[in-house]
Amino acid sequence: MSIIRKRSAAHKAYLPSNARDNQYILTEFALTDEFLQQITPYYLEAKSQPYYDFYQKLSTLFFELTDAVELENCHFIANDKLARVRFSQEMHQWQTNQQILFYYDPEQHQLKKSFFDGSQKAKKICLLFLATGNDIRFNAAQFHQRVSAVVAQFAEQINLDIEDVRLRDHQHLTYDLFAKNKGCLNTQAHKLRQINKRYASQQVTIPTYHSAMNYAVVNLNISNHLLNLVEIDPHSQDPYNPLYTYLTDVFTMAAKRYNLNNGALVANGLVPIVRYSIHEIVSRVGELQMLGYNPEQSPCGIISKWDASELTDSVQLIFVATPENSTEHGFGRFLNQIEQAMQLMASELEISPSKDELVIRFHQHVAYNFNK
Repeated sequence: MSIIRKRSAAHKAYLPSNARDNQYILTEFALTDEFLQQITPYYLEAKSQPYYDFYQKLSTLFFELTDAVELENCHFIANDKLARVRFSQEMHQWQTNQQILFYYDPEQHQLKKSFFDGSQKAKKICLLFLATGNDIRFNAAQFHQRVSAVVAQFAEQINLDIEDVRLRDHQHLTYDLFAKNKGCLNTQAHKLRQINKRYASQQVTIPTYHSAMNYAVVNLNISNHLLNLVEIDPHSQDPYNPLYTYLTDVFTMAAKRYNLNNGALVANGLVPIVRYSIHEIVSRVGELQMLGYNPEQSPCGIISKWDASELTDSVQLIFVATPENSTEHGFGRFLNQIEQAMQLMASELEISPSKDELVIRFHQHVAYNFNK
């Protein structure tokens, strides 16, 4: 093998053939009083649901426009809840106080639905588009382009300044690190190029001024086996401190061994949300553990957030890419480092590859405001 081929192979990640693709695009704009009056000038606050007609009018237009271009899985959201999307063989939506979780199979499920309370004025309107069909990653640029065109039409018809609309394109690759040990022997090579570069190769342009995040979340289930690795005093005020301390020590050791210096361990029952932020942010917002990173800055190090008084079902291990983790080839090498670190951690924790799962979800996000 030539030196060039060896270098090229080093930047590829070989993922199991049963890895799942997901893509969803969320566009949003603020709901101001001026805009509300413009669309529905005669709404009466004395009515039990004064905003119902407004939401109904916008959602009806939205679904008409998506029908025209055969975008089949779209949702209108006006309740200020965070949309999260995951794969499932059964389609359903599950709401909490702060979130709407959309579970679906892109190859099987299609649905259009509105989420709003006619008695409440939302802070913003969100339009959610879920990718459907197969070859999600290959068709991602085309899907992005179709969504952008629909949003531009929508803004034009409601006389909304397109520059007030922000688009967030989310893509995932999800797989079990131990898929090979469970019989999935075939693999697929991925370079994991940046979204804007992938799209540019298909003549789809992302605006110059955009933010991008690339990171991985590893889900480690808490089992009886892990509990038996440490001594837990059920009468203590913080009985699970030894467990979370031990997991943090092993996680930090494995991450540093493979030069992964930008990450977090979350074991407090909260949902970790990774977002672009000029300044580093680590804060709790209700059900959510917010983690704000600026990927252009130096690594922030490894942080841990846990609640020693509660036993969580699972621990999330997060690795955020920095400029050091990106090359002209993509993020394949970065994901390989994560896999090596997780293999080491699994060995230290005596996790069984043939029985246990260690699910890795590689995220790529890009966000921008539309230009006129």
